[in-house]
Amino acid sequence: MNTTTVAEVFPPGEFLREELEARGWSQTELAEIIGRPVRLINELIAGKKAITPETAVQLGDSLGTGPELWMNLESQYQLSKVRSTDGLIARRAKLYERFPVREMIKRGWIEASKSIEVLEQQFLAFFAIDHLDAEIPFAHAAKKMAPQDLPSMRQLAWLYRARRLAAEQVIIAYSGDALRQALPRLSALLSAPEETRHVARVLAECGVRFIVVEPIPGAKIDGACFWLSATQPVVALSLRLDRIDNFWFVLRHELEHVLQCHGQDPGYILDQDLDTAVGGEVSEEEAVANTAAADFCVSADEIVNFMQRVSPIFKEERVLLFAQRLNVHPGIVVGQLQRRLGRYDLFRKHQVKVRQFITSSALTDGWGVVHTV
Repeated sequence: MNTTTVAEVFPPGEFLREELEARGWSQTELAEIIGRPVRLINELIAGKKAITPETAVQLGDSLGTGPELWMNLESQYQLSKVRSTDGLIARRAKLYERFPVREMIKRGWIEASKSIEVLEQQFLAFFAIDHLDAEIPFAHAAKKMAPQDLPSMRQLAWLYRARRLAAEQVIIAYSGDALRQALPRLSALLSAPEETRHVARVLAECGVRFIVVEPIPGAKIDGACFWLSATQPVVALSLRLDRIDNFWFVLRHELEHVLQCHGQDPGYILDQDLDTAVGGEVSEEEAVANTAAADFCVSADEIVNFMQRVSPIFKEERVLLFAQRLNVHPGIVVGQLQRRLGRYDLFRKHQVKVRQFITSSALTDGWGVVHTV
């Protein structure tokens, strides 16, 4: 059997002693040559003093070895005196390299621990994998996706958290017919920000699990539609942009994915940066969801007709009267105008916040609240 023997590392002074003996020099003579006290040479040989860059240059010049030899000897000796970390630091670095460790601990998804074994086990359990290098599919029957379409680890962590919360909910069986019939009820809630507090209840009555999870910085998630099973759809929102228009657009976008059974094959549809101008290059599924969401907020016929009447000057009072006639909050009209015109500075004061109302009734994880699972 082969065994590995770790070579003993000697202090540089041992090599310096041998150099002096080989030349027949005394410590006093070396001290005179380099212009340093004899005591220093004695302490170097005894291993009581470390070789500094200045001393390394002087020894290198006097002994003809170059300063690098002495600095290398000193470095090796000092490293040999430091106790090995047994790979713990490397394991911790690997964990941080792959996962958003700090954010997940901060949010209470992973419990902080000084033990690398405890941390590793928590990440294995969170992502339901056998080893830390394993591929992390979101759905057990997911089809293979192109690398450019794969979610980032921050997005995956957010998705896994949302799925775990959704699995805790106990609601009635999903009915597509019930969800379609509920759309007018949801539309009636567009008039005021506080009305958003009813969304969770309306969706639960249709068998749709509704989850709100605070986004991880850099994940750029607006929402997601995924399926716990073929009959258990989930709509998860991040409320990344806390605005009434963005909330209703993203919600209706995800609901259209549910109604069309989008995402059942890969297990999920992840939507990001939905707050963009109309027209970009998107998939057929996304185009369908975008159209449904925009038409839900303000019907295409209505918004086009309004723009043709008032363009190019969009006065605030005209916008407010238009919103009043449609019985929707002005911020929702403003959001649609911004998207169509590419004018995201237009009447922004009307895009009021809604998060406090939504999270008062929806299953929520984040913003200081950690849902226990």
